[in-house]
Amino acid sequence: MKQIIAIERVSRFIGLGFIFTLMDRLTGNLKTLDVSKLIKKTIIPLASILLFIGLWHLGAKALYNREANYKIEKTLEAQGIEAAEALRACINSGDISCQPNSLPAPGQVWDSYKSLIKDHNQISEDKAAFKVKTSEINAKRIANGESPITYTGRPSFIDQIIMSLKTVFAGFLLALCIAVPIGILIGLSPVLKNALNWFIQIFKPVSPVVWYLLVFMIVKTILIDSSEDSSFIISFISVGLCSMWATLVNTAMGVASVDKDYLNVAKVLKLGPVQKVFKVILPASLPLIFTGLKITLSVAWMVLIAIELLAQSPGLGSFVWEEFQNGANDSNSKIIVAMFVIGIIGFLLDRVMLTIQNSVSYNSN
Repeated sequence: MKQIIAIERVSRFIGLGFIFTLMDRLTGNLKTLDVSKLIKKTIIPLASILLFIGLWHLGAKALYNREANYKIEKTLEAQGIEAAEALRACINSGDISCQPNSLPAPGQVWDSYKSLIKDHNQISEDKAAFKVKTSEINAKRIANGESPITYTGRPSFIDQIIMSLKTVFAGFLLALCIAVPIGILIGLSPVLKNALNWFIQIFKPVSPVVWYLLVFMIVKTILIDSSEDSSFIISFISVGLCSMWATLVNTAMGVASVDKDYLNVAKVLKLGPVQKVFKVILPASLPLIFTGLKITLSVAWMVLIAIELLAQSPGLGSFVWEEFQNGANDSNSKIIVAMFVIGIIGFLLDRVMLTIQNSVSYNSN
């Protein structure tokens, strides 16, 4: 029973509460429900999902037929009717070697998802076997002060998701550590605000690609003698610099708009500058600060894919680019799987930030 309640809370948290509303209605647990409310909260969301899948399937089928006909016509012009009919028969047979490589249908995407999970399980088994195989050798190497032998095989899809999350959280923490202190200083000092306003307005709209190139120049120069891979460092610093501006601006606005009565109370209580910031200014500014942090996290997750692609850092961006370059028959469907994963994780990150904001904010709304 507790597990069902927990699942229901999670479902409502991520916006899928209509499923449990429908289940309650079908099982009779929900006896007094207005029909219009049932339609609005359950039927319409379900219908929109089914409509999306249906339109996707029809669109994919139309594109598939268009490319198939194009390939057959080109083969007819270049090689004659026998080759064209042979290609048509091959396409109709479902042979993967001659299938048109267009927008995948929902069923193909689901198959690719299962394939990626199966691939992850296989790689996990290989890692476990490698760890057992090298355990004795690594123990000796560590005892001799040498670095252990590590697994160098390709990462799985789940491994790349985890790497992307590590990169985005590192970038988010960097943005927080830079933007919040500077935002507080700017909000407290009109002189400092005027001095730095030009800097913010110029660098805030800079493209992630340009930030990546700038960070690449600096980090590569600093780590010129290092043999370690710097792609992760470049990636998370670029993500942090791209995404910090919303938090900086919102923090400055929140601090500058603190009620003057609160500041007068701080004077009466003879609070020091640090006490005034932590006991009065920050609590009063939290709603705007967290609004900026939500935007920062969303921007960080969006720019991460492009930056990982450029930095060749393991992650979802690298995965998408490698599948695009690969050009295999299931590459397109794997890219669509990654697209859904990126969207779902971005949505969940936003919900997590909203929950944290509600738990620490003094604003009852």
